[in-house]
This record gives sequence, structure tokens and C-alpha cells, in this order.
Amino acid sequence: MGMEKRGELAGINLGNLEIWQEAMELAEVIYRLTRSWPEQERYGLTAQCRRAAVSVPANIAEGVGRNRPAERSRFGQIALGSLYELDTLLELAYRLGFMVNADFEAVDDKIARLAKRLQAYILHWREA
Repeated sequence: MGMEKRGELAGINLGNLEIWQEAMELAEVIYRLTRSWPEQERYGLTAQCRRAAVSVPANIAEGVGRNRPAERSRFGQIALGSLYELDTLLELAYRLGFMVNADFEAVDDKIARLAKRLQAYILHWREA
């Protein structure tokens, strides 16, 4: 499947949905960031962060796939919850010394921007 077809099912191309793209990019950042974390955290904090990060674009996609405004809003709320979970887990990882300040601030900025966009997305579909 070519890059232009990724994320396309039943005529809906997730690759055209900016909020989904942004969530996918955040998940990639989290996977790269957590590679350097302590080995003993592989099944702990590392796995939890990765699951929460993956949950964000996955829930956006599920809401789109259900093809109803109320479902897009509901799954957007679930994605936002996962984003808040990720933010909390990263705060703990930072406090435990798994990240340098610059990495933490960069990812925290991405999370804050995505949270604002998700809130607008949820409101849009709630009112649709």
C-alpha cells in the first residue's frame, strides 16, 4: 500500500485528517523517546506511555470509522483521556530522571497543542 493510501478505508482517508496525523506523529515521538529509558521499565512505564500514545490516534480513527458525529465526539473524548494519561506518565518519567528537560518540554508542548485541537474536534462533532 502506497503512502498516499495509508489510513484509507471505505473511502475515508485518515491521512487527510490533520488531528489524526498530529496524534500519529506524537506516538512516533513517544516510541523514539522511550527507547532510551531503563530496561527495567520495558513492561512498566515505557509500555504504559506507548499504549497511551497509540490510543490517541487509534481512538480518533475508531470514531471516524463509526461515521456518526456523536461517535466522533465520544471517541475524541476517549483520545483526549489517553492524552491526559500520557501527559501524567511523562511527568512521572521526567521526575524519575528518564528524560532531560528539553525533551520533556518539547513533548509537553506537542501534547498541549494536540489537547487544544482535540477539545475543538470534540466540540465540533458534539454540535454537528
